Amino acid sequence: GSTKALAVVYGPHETRGSRSKSLHDRAVINCQFSTAERKRRPHGDRKSSEMSLHLKQTFEAAVLTELYPRSQIDIYVKILQADGGNYSACVNAATLALVDAGIPMRDYVCACTDTPLADLGNIALLQMDARLHQDHLDALIKAAMTAKVLDGVVRQHLEEVSVLTRD
Repeated sequence: GSTKALAVVYGPHETRGSRSKSLHDRAVINCQFSTAERKRRPHGDRKSSEMSLHLKQTFEAAVLTELYPRSQIDIYVKILQADGGNYSACVNAATLALVDAGIPMRDYVCACTDTPLADLGNIALLQMDARLHQDHLDALIKAAMTAKVLDGVVRQHLEEVSVLTRD
């Protein structure tokens, strides 16, 4: 659709705030979700908090946090234009931001709403907002595990960046 998401990654950096948030054996993943809608509390409403938590859980499973003990990686995602599939757009934007920032991950994390997008390898989070007959679930998961769209986009970006850095 026309959903537009902006993702920014900062880190790894020293843990901000209280030292109790710091983990001695791995990095802390901090995720913040917001929308362009005007609200009294843009980061404090329940839906934003829930989305931030889902993003945190998803990327804790994907990022190699053990490479960065006693540090923090911040992922900020903002929906600039909502046309459905906000969570999917956030996951995909955050994944590309992490790749661009050079943060090592176990594998790409991607999400889709109606059709599969990329090679999943492992399912970090499966969320259904509508009913799906059990007979269709296996076909959906198999299709998601064979598509390779995100990998092609990342490889193309890396080629473009390497050409620019050679000049």
